[in-house]
Amino acid sequence: MVKEDKKSGKSVKAGKQGKQIDKALKLAEDRIGMIEESATLAERMANAAKASELLSAVWSLPPAQRLLFHHGVNVTDIDGDSTPGFDGDKFDGERFIDLSSSEIARYQRLMYANGVKGSPRRLLIVLQGMDASGKGGIVRHVFRQGDPMGIHYHGFGKPTEEELNHGFLWRVERELPQPGWIGIFDRSHYEDIVMPHVYGTYPEDVWRARYDMINEFERDLAVSGCAILKIFLVVSREEQKQHFLGRLTDPTKYWKFDVSDVNARERWDDYMAAWQEVFEKTSTPAAPWYLVPADNRWYSRAVVSELLRTTLKNMNMTWPPLEPGVNPEDVRRQLD
Repeated sequence: MVKEDKKSGKSVKAGKQGKQIDKALKLAEDRIGMIEESATLAERMANAAKASELLSAVWSLPPAQRLLFHHGVNVTDIDGDSTPGFDGDKFDGERFIDLSSSEIARYQRLMYANGVKGSPRRLLIVLQGMDASGKGGIVRHVFRQGDPMGIHYHGFGKPTEEELNHGFLWRVERELPQPGWIGIFDRSHYEDIVMPHVYGTYPEDVWRARYDMINEFERDLAVSGCAILKIFLVVSREEQKQHFLGRLTDPTKYWKFDVSDVNARERWDDYMAAWQEVFEKTSTPAAPWYLVPADNRWYSRAVVSELLRTTLKNMNMTWPPLEPGVNPEDVRRQLD
């Protein structure tokens, strides 16, 4: 539980839970420091796995369980200002993200190395949410220590004339991550269901048929070795309003403002109904949806960091060995 100090206005963690989080983060930090000092590769991998386990201990209930969409969950019932599963404050969240991002970078390099050597493993992250829900900020913060070589980010906007001349998945397939890479979609193929659902730009039978097409597409993608994380950032109308006002107040953020964002806000309930149907029809074992409260940016970033790190860790990869026939001692002598 987090309370506010009335004199300072700062949040203060309540006793036991705050101490548990501090302890878990300190243990994780110490273990991360041991990784590079490890004497063997096996010891290094074991320390990395233990560090990730200690980071996950910060959560009272793992986001992969607590925020996984299941039938009976309604997006309109989710409190955007809540922080389910995390009993710390913003300071704890930022500290967690910093430590977690270092391990994400480590696992990212590991997956990239395996991709170079022929492994089909890769990861696709789909970020969706209403305007000003924090999609861009997640990319900047969660991957703050990542290597650009191995990360592909693509934002999907209104389809171009060329894209409209192909099937709706054509432009998506062109941006999928290569083996060893992480692909991040800021908006995605789901816009091609939600937008016509809300605005009636296509006949209903056309966009409804896309549910099955997307499920098949994602199932085949998963079978081919691509893990899929689909995340919907649940922001409240009030929080969105504050961000829009901020864009109008700060000249450095004018470029972010678009009148169409306000128009979309007027159809909030229609959007929520459309997204609810998307979750119900396309959250599958191969490609589940996670509904993440996003009024507190630090919390949504921490959630995505946890989901991403544990997904990479659970791939159970190890570092590729030297090519057959390569003798390290012989190479060392040649280099002398």
